[in-house]
Amino acid sequence: MKAIILAAGRGSRLKDLTEDRPKCLNQIGGRTLLEWQLSALRSGGVDEIIIVAGYRSDMLSKYNAKIIYNENWETTNMVRSLMCAENEIKQPVIVSYSDILYSAEVVTSLCLQEKDAVVVYDTNWRELWESRFDNPLEDVESFKINSDGTIQDIGLPVTGLEDVQGQYIGLMLYTPVAYEWIKKLLNKESRDVNKMDMTTLIRGLIQAGHPVYGLAIQGGWCEIDTIYDLELGNQLYSEGLLKLASGSL
Repeated sequence: MKAIILAAGRGSRLKDLTEDRPKCLNQIGGRTLLEWQLSALRSGGVDEIIIVAGYRSDMLSKYNAKIIYNENWETTNMVRSLMCAENEIKQPVIVSYSDILYSAEVVTSLCLQEKDAVVVYDTNWRELWESRFDNPLEDVESFKINSDGTIQDIGLPVTGLEDVQGQYIGLMLYTPVAYEWIKKLLNKESRDVNKMDMTTLIRGLIQAGHPVYGLAIQGGWCEIDTIYDLELGNQLYSEGLLKLASGSL
């Protein structure tokens, strides 16, 4: 199993904390986000890791991972970074944002999936969002799941809790079959693919009739978008509320 970590962006909402380092080199519990991810991925069953780098890519070369450089990192989004690694998608791959923390167990569950496209979502999202925002509907996106486990809707603004059966965490699996779906979709896309985010891509796959499955977790993770998120992540870590792997890098 391979994994691709999308780590090209700077993370400007962290302000001075990314002045001299990529976002993924900020720390939770005395360890960088990237180090936690490498541990979770390897402990969960991943054999090879690719990092798509951009901003301060030189700082990522010391890690035991293959580096692919997105030379247009300043003007492109997650989907374009994923496409930079297209030559690596000749087998199922786990795709991970670089600013999230998760368990080795969810990685193992992804490795065992026999579907072509699987997206991890948190059914206990509200607890984390209430800690991050005064209004739990702030910054949340729609997520609806069908009875057969396929995702019905993802990534749209919401008007109420009935639109949110879970929250996408930024971790997924694609097989080469799904990657062909993605290429076909992007070739037909009239909008600027460089600006496309991942939930827009996933929603496009669903609208094109491709089955994208959900894999549910119940908390134990976090994402780091802001300075407050970093403080909260360290608090959750100190309280033992994050399910993190502590294995080798």
